[in-house]
Amino acid sequence: MSRLVIVESPAKAKTIKKYLGSDFEVKASMGHVRDLYANKLSVDVSRDFEPNYVIIKGKEKLIEELKALAKKSDEVYLATDPDREGEAISWHLATILGLDVNKCNRVKFNEINKNSVTAGIKNPSKIDLDLVNAQQARRILDRLVGYRLSPFISQKIRRGLSAGRVQSVALRLIVDREEEIKKFVPEEYWTIDAVLSAPPSKKNFKAAFWGDETGKIKLSDKAGTDKILEKLDGAVFTVGSVKKGVRKKQPSPPFITSTLQQEASKRLGFTAKRTMKVAQELYEGVEIAGHGSLGLITYMRTDSLRISEESRAQGNQFIKETYGEKYLPEKPRYFKTRQGAQDGHEAIRPSDVTLTPDSVKSSLTSEQYKIYNLIWCRFVASLMANCIQDTTKAEIRAQKEENADSFCVFTASGYTVRFDGYSTLYDNNSEDEESASVLPELTEGAVLKVRDIKEEQHFTQPPARYSEAALIKTLEETGVGRPSTYASILSIILDRDYVVRESKKLLAPTELGTAIVTLLKEKFPKIVNTKFTAGMEADLDKIEEGGYDYIKMLHGFYDEFEENLKKAKASMEGVKISLEEDKTDIPCEKCGRNLVVKVGRFGKFFACPGYPECKFTKPFVVEIDGNCPLCGNKMISKKSKKGHTFYGCSGYPECTFMTWDMPISDKCPDCGKTLFRGRGNVIRCLDEKCGYEKKGGKKQDKNEE
Repeated sequence: MSRLVIVESPAKAKTIKKYLGSDFEVKASMGHVRDLYANKLSVDVSRDFEPNYVIIKGKEKLIEELKALAKKSDEVYLATDPDREGEAISWHLATILGLDVNKCNRVKFNEINKNSVTAGIKNPSKIDLDLVNAQQARRILDRLVGYRLSPFISQKIRRGLSAGRVQSVALRLIVDREEEIKKFVPEEYWTIDAVLSAPPSKKNFKAAFWGDETGKIKLSDKAGTDKILEKLDGAVFTVGSVKKGVRKKQPSPPFITSTLQQEASKRLGFTAKRTMKVAQELYEGVEIAGHGSLGLITYMRTDSLRISEESRAQGNQFIKETYGEKYLPEKPRYFKTRQGAQDGHEAIRPSDVTLTPDSVKSSLTSEQYKIYNLIWCRFVASLMANCIQDTTKAEIRAQKEENADSFCVFTASGYTVRFDGYSTLYDNNSEDEESASVLPELTEGAVLKVRDIKEEQHFTQPPARYSEAALIKTLEETGVGRPSTYASILSIILDRDYVVRESKKLLAPTELGTAIVTLLKEKFPKIVNTKFTAGMEADLDKIEEGGYDYIKMLHGFYDEFEENLKKAKASMEGVKISLEEDKTDIPCEKCGRNLVVKVGRFGKFFACPGYPECKFTKPFVVEIDGNCPLCGNKMISKKSKKGHTFYGCSGYPECTFMTWDMPISDKCPDCGKTLFRGRGNVIRCLDEKCGYEKKGGKKQDKNEE
């Protein structure tokens, strides 16, 4: 019997092939095979949003090959990813290949190992058309918004802009936060800390001023602080009361998509896009020495905290053998998945917990190891016993002997670890815990030695800009987007210059991004409303569950949206929003007006604002570090017609030097000219008379940032 299995990627195909017999052929569809036309709406609104699908350009030869294989195969199995997107790909494949969509030929597995793959092949199901409809509804919604709204904002602000349904809400969150920061008025406050020791111990600890005999005091200015310092001058510090307790700390649950992206951002500095790329590689399969191609983790797009009992038992056995029985909790720990989660797949965990990060490290790239180590440690720790801490909180009185009725109160707290439990593997301390000191043994009435008293002025801080991790957390909490969309949302708003990274991690809106949000808030308030967008996500979930007709859902959105679009166009006829960032101090060579930056088919260019009276234009160039190896002029960055970056001499057309290699700030040790970094990370001198070349290091040049 000849059987064909179709998956999305070659890596996944290679891993699955090793688990199936010789009568199985495993082929990759290379992702989506059919989609809406790229350059037109491709949705017939008058026919209940009928989509017009077409084979994706470049996939024609692959489709013919799959058709030929399907025709000569006795069975065809569709084993795309186990989510809406994967279900839609299977449906498109079935339609193109002429397969019966009511036949049980859909294969799903949450992890790619022998047991899961063989079990999936033995128990195929029908394509879930509710899942397909949910994906179609999302795709059509996004196309309607993109193709109807984007031309409007491009016309009113700048050519080439886009206004995606979910990305616009994410952008609004960043813009609104920036407004909060600008409007924030700092308030002054002061703190007083006493540095003390408890003889005979010489170890210092810190106690913070709390108040006096009348109660808690807020120090809001220097005058009030000085009055307290006067009361403390010559005061004796004694231990008033000591409260001891025990704190049990639970481990964090295993990762879901959003928490993996957040933790990889905080601990590793990875972007969401980078994290998901690496996680996909680990899921689809990696060549492991002595094992062949293995899928190391379960499916990485999930919002469920559920894990299988089989994986729990394997993890418990590993903990027992590696750390000892005392590191297992008395009862198994179950984490509750948040309300509204789809709960379609398990949490992200290692497929085989016995494959420790160190045992596979030599077979992984640095990125793969870091992400696998994070997932593995978090999962194993989630099964381990609580961390038990002994806590101490002391109230300390500072009092002058001659005035027994007046005193100041300080507090000090700390903890010691009685049993490390899960924290031996994965520490999730809060900032407060990390800053807490270990207190010496304190007894009531003990006189303390004063080492120092420090007062310090502070000002309240505005809310912080969003980091990628914080934005993903907010999107998840508000129900905007889904696990599979967070990385693409961030990529779009960054790639389109609606948002920039400040200090590498924090997201700040550009003037362009702010202008887009301002326009959308005024003319299309629902498009950038978090509750409205979250409600649409909930409707998509209902479609997936079979409880809502997707055509009805599309009408509910589009009919009102189209009416608002007509009103917006009428109210803004002839209006163009001018951006400061588009203006320059470069004079027009024909009429003297200062040039502006415009965007055309091939990117940015300088143009005279006096058009059509003055039609002067000139190329938009970015000057970068480095000099031309032929004439010594500055190098500039340019874009090809296909959008690829290349580098040329600023002296063009007199000097025609150009290269795809990027200039770097280092100089050639042989001739002193600019060095260039080329393919394969090779650093070379492009002066033909010199010829210097070496394999480059990993250091990132500032031109690459």
